[in-house]
Amino acid sequence: MNTTPGVPYRLEFSVEVPGTPEQVWQAIATARGMSAWFLPTEMEEHEGGSLHFAMGPEMGSDGHVTAWEPPRRITYEEDWAALMGMDPDALSPLTSEFIVEAQSGGTCVVRVTSSGFGTGADWESEFWEDMGTSWLPFFDNLRLYLSHFPGQVATQMEVSVSHPGDPEALWLAVHDALGLGGEGETIHMSGTTGTVERVGERQALVRLTAPVPGMLNVFTHADGEGTAAAGVRAYLFSADAAAYVQREEPAWKAFLSGLAVHAG
Repeated sequence: MNTTPGVPYRLEFSVEVPGTPEQVWQAIATARGMSAWFLPTEMEEHEGGSLHFAMGPEMGSDGHVTAWEPPRRITYEEDWAALMGMDPDALSPLTSEFIVEAQSGGTCVVRVTSSGFGTGADWESEFWEDMGTSWLPFFDNLRLYLSHFPGQVATQMEVSVSHPGDPEALWLAVHDALGLGGEGETIHMSGTTGTVERVGERQALVRLTAPVPGMLNVFTHADGEGTAAAGVRAYLFSADAAAYVQREEPAWKAFLSGLAVHAG
């Protein structure tokens, strides 16, 4: 059987963000910066350095930095075969490149390209389609982070609960229970006040204002055959953040567990 990784996959997009190239570099090319808008990240910040993105209990993606050109370009590789439980010899590494281009008016454009080669298996196409859908909303986080919290260290909170049914029906339940309005509206949820920054397909982004400042992602996704998960992921920027997480994490879990999902 031919398992030569000759089928190309590619994902490209760009996002304009506020800040100098140095501020943007701190956000996209350091462990502290990546952890403030993406996943909890460990990184040796130099060419050849190791890299780890935490994706939950005992789950994550490992890789290494292949290019390091501050404050303009970083490239890293991840082993997506291992991430999916597949044969690493059948796939090339997943390569991601970030290029920072300064613009007039105090902004930068970040150009992102992820690419790899596979064998053309159905699961590979699904992986890349899911990656684009799940990855893009993080870059709204990046824009919000650089707009309101540049250089600050985040305390993360993540809670997820599974329900029978599909992610669309579960999202309607989340949307209704939180009273999510349009972008720019103020909402009050689980003892927290915030402003809706974006409402997308089965996900929303809220800028938190009280009791601690930060960002909150709310989302649903498929979680297996006949089940879906509802989750919240918060990035908090305050000396009181750890106390907030300890106090409010059980409340968020109870909120997600108590969602009333109506069959379509």
